[in-house]
Amino acid sequence: MTDPGDDELSSRTGSPDGEGRVPEERSLLHQSLAVRELIDTEVSYLHVLQLCASDIRSHLQQLPQGDLDVLFSNIDDIIKVNSKLLHDLQETAAREEEQVQLIGNLFLEFQEELEQVYKVYCASYEQALLLVEAYRMEPQLQREIQDTIEAVLPQAGSSGLSFLLVIPLQRITKYPLLLQKILENTLPDASAYPVLQRATSALQDVVTNINEYKRRKEVASKYTKVEHLSLRERLARINMHTLSKKTTRLSQLLKQEAGLVPKTEDKEFHDLEESFHWVSLCVTELKNNVAAYLDNLEAFLRFRPQEYDLDIPGGPVVQYCYLARDLQLQAFPEFKQRLEALVWQPLCSLAKALAGPQNLIKKRLDKLLDFERVEEKLLEVGSMTYEEEAARHMYEALNSLLVAELPQFKQLAMRWLGQILCTFVTLQRDLAKQVLQRAEGSLAQLPHHHISDPAFRKLVEDALGQTSHQLHAFQENFEKVLPHPTKQPLLPGAEHQVQALLSRYGPGKLYQVTTNISGAGTLDLTLPRGHIVALLQDKDTKGNGSRWLVDTGGHRGYVPAGKLELYHVVPREEELRGHARPHRDSQRQTPEPTLAPVPSVPAVTQVVAVYPFVARSSHEVSLQAGQQVTVLEAQDKKGNPEWSLVEVNGQRGYVPSSFLARAPGPALWGWSLPS
Repeated sequence: MTDPGDDELSSRTGSPDGEGRVPEERSLLHQSLAVRELIDTEVSYLHVLQLCASDIRSHLQQLPQGDLDVLFSNIDDIIKVNSKLLHDLQETAAREEEQVQLIGNLFLEFQEELEQVYKVYCASYEQALLLVEAYRMEPQLQREIQDTIEAVLPQAGSSGLSFLLVIPLQRITKYPLLLQKILENTLPDASAYPVLQRATSALQDVVTNINEYKRRKEVASKYTKVEHLSLRERLARINMHTLSKKTTRLSQLLKQEAGLVPKTEDKEFHDLEESFHWVSLCVTELKNNVAAYLDNLEAFLRFRPQEYDLDIPGGPVVQYCYLARDLQLQAFPEFKQRLEALVWQPLCSLAKALAGPQNLIKKRLDKLLDFERVEEKLLEVGSMTYEEEAARHMYEALNSLLVAELPQFKQLAMRWLGQILCTFVTLQRDLAKQVLQRAEGSLAQLPHHHISDPAFRKLVEDALGQTSHQLHAFQENFEKVLPHPTKQPLLPGAEHQVQALLSRYGPGKLYQVTTNISGAGTLDLTLPRGHIVALLQDKDTKGNGSRWLVDTGGHRGYVPAGKLELYHVVPREEELRGHARPHRDSQRQTPEPTLAPVPSVPAVTQVVAVYPFVARSSHEVSLQAGQQVTVLEAQDKKGNPEWSLVEVNGQRGYVPSSFLARAPGPALWGWSLPS
């Protein structure tokens, strides 16, 4: 056996064993101190994060919620990951001999989680700093924020928010340094050495990836902004640099299309772009369809037949009106409100979110042309300028960002779109269920609610058959007593125009407009219903027989042939002129002429008001559509035929002649079934 004092002696005498043991013990001591520094600083760091998330964030309620989300970003996720990391680090202390190796394995295990949470925080750091600068422009708000932070964290000092925001960035960049310090105090032949090497390299890769992700996000934020500029603003941005850059890109594109230079093929990105394009197209189509659906729903809500007098007393009509009124005032407006909030607004937000990636895809094409030009120059010359190298890196960053995140965004958009469609279907189902529940009470009060389905179907078929027979008989009787072929009555003010056309073209060329015509083309005419025209040619210059060339007596042009009907000339009533002259003579003698109509043959003309008219002075008289009117004079005192003196319900006054129409027969505006 050796004497214990031999070790002390050997160390004092400088033996080889003593010389080797002293550096090893010193390395182990430094290693232990480095491990302790890692754990202690992690405890302090996590404590500061928890204070930020609980005390400081909760006391900054004077800031908008959106600002708080930007300032503190995903700090809760960071706390969750670092809490697990600290717990596992502290547990390694129980196994002191393997602690260093366990720490290396632990950081290798947390590598992906650390990168995911910290890259999100670092990407929003610049935006948070912009908010901090904005707060400094408001002294009172800045003072309140500073007081809150100093009350919780006195060590923050005058830096305030800036001190808090930079702490996570400093921590993630310090992990490789702490691991490197442990590695430097670990013997190369130790089993933990390769593990610590991999862990240190992994954390350095995490920092590199976070910086690259941050750079990509800056590129994305630069090009995802969709600016709506006027032509003048766009022209103001044009300078020699932009003109040179766009000219170079156009030249590169033309050379590629001509086959002079090869075109970069990226099948992976092409497939991603195509699939994303289809998602965008689906969102656009769905948005247009939902917009049309809302418009139709709005038109449906404006139509309220239950408010009109159906002239059917009692019976099922009362129940129908009650049910329709209930649905119109409650069920359908509530459905429309929910549809706008749960379907339309999220769909608009989704369409707006797609604009950013679409703009990035367009910018990638521009940057690809720059990249291809730089690559060609690099092959030819072997060097590139700083600006060309920056353009190359810009394309690589933009392309890698799209390749990495476009699939995730597409998947999120598809899930978003699916939720919108499911919500739309659910709203439709709820509406149908609600309408059915409201209708059950009304159906129970109908006279045939107790009849079985087959019997009710037979009852409906019999009723429809009987009604169809009655309608057929009604149609036959109507055709027998059909009034004059001229559908529209002749306006009194248009008689002189009809006579002019008749004398020029003859009765066989006169046609009457059956419905209002709105001309769309240069040579198309706009004519009111009942206007008389003369046919010049039954086709247009291209041989189209559906457009006829007509003469209105003042203008010539084309009208649809389907809206014209042959006008049957009615003999002029000389009685109107014969009785109108004595009336005008008597009017000169007495200011208030009184006509004495003969019951059998009226001394004046009986016409009908086609449109309602509201009197604007004491010289005019009001009319109701369909009201019988007695024409006293077919012109005013100055001989203007556009105004007619009439008598309505014992009142006399002037009305527009175009508002009056001659009755086609003795039975005014009606017919009667033959006995």
